[in-house]
Amino acid sequence: MGDGLGLGDAYETTLGRIRAQEGEKAKLAMTTLMWICHSERPLQVDELCHALAVEIGSTHFNGDNVPATETLLACCQGLITVDREALTARLTHHTLREYLSTHRNLFPRAHLEMAETCLTYLNSDQAKALPAKRQPNLSSMPFLKYCSRYWGIHAKRELSDCVILLAMELLDQYGDHVAANSLFEQISDPDDSKKDNTAPLFGGLHCVSFFGIANFMNGLLGVNGCDANQGDIAGVTPLIWAVRGGEPEAVELLLRQEVVNPNKSDNEGKTPVLWAAMNGNESVVKQLLDRPDVNPDKPDNRDNTPLSWAAGRGHDSVVKQLLERKDVNPDQPGNEGNTPLSWAAMEGHESVVKQLLDRKEVNPDHPSSKGVTPLMEAAAGGHESVVKQLLDRQDVNPDKPDNEGNTPLLLAAIGGYESVVKQLLDRQDVNPDKSDKRGKTPLSWAAMKGHESVVKQLLDRQDVNPDKPDNEGNTPLSWAAIGGHESVVKQLLDQQDVNPDKPDNEGNTPLSWAAIGGHESVVKQLLDRQDVNPDKPDNEDKTPLSWATMEGHELVVKQLLDRQDVNPDKPDNEGNTPLSWAAMKGHELVVKQLLDRQDVNPDEPDNEDKTPLSWAAMEGHESVVKQLLDRPDVNPDRPDNEGRTPLSWAAAQGHELIVKQLLDLRGVNPGKPDKNGHTPLYYASSKGHEGVVNLLQAWKPPIPALFAVDQLRASLPSNL
Repeated sequence: MGDGLGLGDAYETTLGRIRAQEGEKAKLAMTTLMWICHSERPLQVDELCHALAVEIGSTHFNGDNVPATETLLACCQGLITVDREALTARLTHHTLREYLSTHRNLFPRAHLEMAETCLTYLNSDQAKALPAKRQPNLSSMPFLKYCSRYWGIHAKRELSDCVILLAMELLDQYGDHVAANSLFEQISDPDDSKKDNTAPLFGGLHCVSFFGIANFMNGLLGVNGCDANQGDIAGVTPLIWAVRGGEPEAVELLLRQEVVNPNKSDNEGKTPVLWAAMNGNESVVKQLLDRPDVNPDKPDNRDNTPLSWAAGRGHDSVVKQLLERKDVNPDQPGNEGNTPLSWAAMEGHESVVKQLLDRKEVNPDHPSSKGVTPLMEAAAGGHESVVKQLLDRQDVNPDKPDNEGNTPLLLAAIGGYESVVKQLLDRQDVNPDKSDKRGKTPLSWAAMKGHESVVKQLLDRQDVNPDKPDNEGNTPLSWAAIGGHESVVKQLLDQQDVNPDKPDNEGNTPLSWAAIGGHESVVKQLLDRQDVNPDKPDNEDKTPLSWATMEGHELVVKQLLDRQDVNPDKPDNEGNTPLSWAAMKGHELVVKQLLDRQDVNPDEPDNEDKTPLSWAAMEGHESVVKQLLDRPDVNPDRPDNEGRTPLSWAAAQGHELIVKQLLDLRGVNPGKPDKNGHTPLYYASSKGHEGVVNLLQAWKPPIPALFAVDQLRASLPSNL
């Protein structure tokens, strides 16, 4: 079975065994294969089982007919499988689909039978009983969504008297049928947001116009009271649905109706020709443009014209058709000032850009309301060929900033588009060091994003300041350190005119930022420099070690603690030491690193007299509390400025295990009041922490002899 012929023989043999099965098994298997092979999308297993249970023409869906998945697998003799993740049924091999599709005699009436099945399901009593005006729970009718969306596609491929009768039965009640809402939800555009709840939801003519079934359209158009110009809940007319469905025959049929307005837009202001242009349907665009009463330049509610939509989607031939019209403005801006050229440049559609630039009426440097030009759009998207086309124009300013001060070069640097950056740097009229309104240069942005090659290009320029700070005082090196971009940091540190220890407006140096981010390799590069102060505090007196401990970056903490010129116990403006921060944040391993140091005071209070133990107890970090309580030089009952002890804070927060840890210690007074006279029991009860209340009430004083031993132990020097 290694070659195609061998597989074909194997499939034929297996199909022979399938047909030879007794009873209904052969029919069930072949129908299963038909659905899997010819369905418009992969079917969920429950959808497939319901499809197989339908009795064509029956008004009642009999749930007892639904086969079990195991039955299908057995009947199909290994030709199908179930995707356990997607819950879809599929053929076991792609060559089987090819085999079944080429042997048309296997399923001669496939689409006819599928259309009849779908319509029968939709006409069942169970489907009719479902609410029509909202999406109901379809768990009892899982096949309804597929039937609503695809019955028309199957019917268009093969029609029969049975299909026509079943379809007309559905369409006669379509406005009040759940299938209308189901189809609308599946095919409506995300822009169909402005809905008129007083309008008909989605009628039969809308449905068959979308499917493009002329037979049914003729039947409905001949019915009294049928409004061929009626918009649905989103204002979409039958003509627009025919256009969106891409069916020229249906479009032509509707255009022949005198009552049909070919310019009538939906609630978003989109006309039929705009929809056709947006979808790139050349033949339908031509049909509409051949009508003298069609306005080819009518904008939608955002003032975007059919040409803008076609240009933005890159539909070359449609753009060509529209540009050949004298009544189409090739440079018409939308509400936000974007012209067709802007849209084409934004998406990188080279040939569309060329067509538009060939027009004299088109301003190639037209800014949007935000000051963004087509060149900026192309540069921001990294579209090299479009950038080249625009730079070849003398009437394009290659260094023009938008309202935020972003130049084309800056936008290309942000995106890391090397070739676009090169094109712009090759221009003498481009300032490679021009800042935006936040003071950030192209180099700052490239360093921030970690674009090594762009950084190199910019550093090769003598007119680029590699150490230029932005409005917040951050240099390119600071930004590279913040992002942890090692190679960019190296490039910048190799520059003689870069200060590796330059603080920003908050006093944070590149080392501080690298420590905050936990970027070990960047920290190492900076610590290897003699001109970097590893203990330099910021405006709040937080050192790189403070930041690393606060964030819990163990390896960075180790790097800094290995330095003799780093004070491991230095307090910040609030009096918090690195140990305080580590305890407060619950970073166990960092706490251990610091407690292993003899030059760290484990009981150092901050400006509010809160010790590391107080913070750990307050925040509920049990393992940190244990580490601190194991130290003889930590006072477990030390009060802060408010007179509150570690036990008071733990009780107030309801940390039962910590309360228990503290109560088990000699020297902790559970009844000790703070300056307001409130005890730990008061705080626990006022906060409703019953478990803590029970612990405190059950507490018994320690045995005096043991207490004396604890007192003696606490009085001994810590080095004994």
